[in-house]
Amino acid sequence: MTEQRFTLWRQDDNGIRARVADYPTPKAAEQARADYESLGHKQLYWVEENRQRDTE
Repeated sequence: MTEQRFTLWRQDDNGIRARVADYPTPKAAEQARADYESLGHKQLYWVEENRQRDTE
């Protein structure tokens, strides 16, 4: 099973933040961000790496 290490987030014009989806690579996450932004909505989209401890 591929670890989903990158999360695409959204913030709407009211400041509400929500997780959109998780991706295995930054390239896939950034492509999804670009796809959502191209829809022309007011939301702000960004990608964050999911950091997990190596001991888990």
